[in-house]
Amino acid sequence: MVAPTKVFAALNSIDVGERIKKKGKLSYLSWAWAWSELKKKYPLATSIVYEQDNGRIYWDDGRTAWVKVGVTIEELEHIEYLPIMDFKNQSIQIAKINSTDVNNSIQRALTKAIARHGLGLYIYAGEDLPEEDDSLGEARNEIRSIVGDAPDGEVKDELIHALKEAGCKNPNDLASMSAANLAKVLKSFNEIIG
Repeated sequence: MVAPTKVFAALNSIDVGERIKKKGKLSYLSWAWAWSELKKKYPLATSIVYEQDNGRIYWDDGRTAWVKVGVTIEELEHIEYLPIMDFKNQSIQIAKINSTDVNNSIQRALTKAIARHGLGLYIYAGEDLPEEDDSLGEARNEIRSIVGDAPDGEVKDELIHALKEAGCKNPNDLASMSAANLAKVLKSFNEIIG
């Protein structure tokens, strides 16, 4: 048996950057690609879609529902519970769920269970953060635009230094910055460009 840390390291080292797809504000991997990459490294890996005693492949609370999918590699299983959601990533009312909705959630849960083993896990970082208001997104976009449009040289270096002072490594790494820090960065940018 391979140590779980080695499995995680092996899968986590795979660059999934060119395989990332977008749906709204969320990033994801194709379940087929993720499963293929997993099986290349660990041909004995298995998955399971959990069923209730009556054979139903989802659970509900009387209002909405979810699926349960597990992926086992080298005797270590990671389980993912995922709500059955619509195209806006909102839970679907139980009376409106159809087989396609259930299947889509199973495939997404499979991919996320694989990610728990390491493959593309970083894609889901921050997915559980609350929705931000539009003004924060606009501030982040403005910062990216200012840095991107600045010609290489002293001004661009000052802009990047202001980002680093606010705890940000690069213009694409703004998701975790607070509204207060974003405001400080924009103020610094205005002084630099001013």
